[in-house]
Amino acid sequence: MFSFFDLETVAVVLAIAYLLLAVKENSLCWYCAFLSTAIYVYIFGDVSLYMESALNVYYMAMAVYGWYQWRHGGTSGAGRAICRWGFEQHVIALLLILAGTLLSGYLLDANTDAKLPYLDSFTTWASVMTTLMVARKVLENWLYWMVINSVSIFMFIDRELYQTAVMLGLYLGLSVVGYFAWRKVYLNQNPTAFAENPA
Repeated sequence: MFSFFDLETVAVVLAIAYLLLAVKENSLCWYCAFLSTAIYVYIFGDVSLYMESALNVYYMAMAVYGWYQWRHGGTSGAGRAICRWGFEQHVIALLLILAGTLLSGYLLDANTDAKLPYLDSFTTWASVMTTLMVARKVLENWLYWMVINSVSIFMFIDRELYQTAVMLGLYLGLSVVGYFAWRKVYLNQNPTAFAENPA
């Protein structure tokens, strides 16, 4: 029978495998994502991080969506290529994250025993948006993850999920690696893109 510690270990290993495969644009990453997030649904619920638990239900659904998009999405149906969002799309994304954070943070704070309700809400809604960006291969997803991972490290240490906090530290480093790896591929496909709109 798995202990709580063992379950967290399995979830962490699968989550790291997901990110390593995602950096390489390997669609097998979505299988690891599905299994890891299924475990985290239970783990986060057990430590009263309800938004994180709900987020992982969403991740499970997005693992299926992401796999489909990477294998069969795009205009030709042969899988998505890396793309970028414009300024307006980022403004809309950030406003949606802010609105979701304030609303669910308030509701959790007022009506539940949730710990760190506003931080929990921020990482949840930001991750909802950013996971969609990953599924659609938006380059800037890695920049969003850098912020999310930094905040999450603090939150998981507070909840004594130390393996997960270490994993998020690794995620933070891999987010930097992922950004430059995807940026290189994007630049090879669009040689003048960053000269016109640097990022």
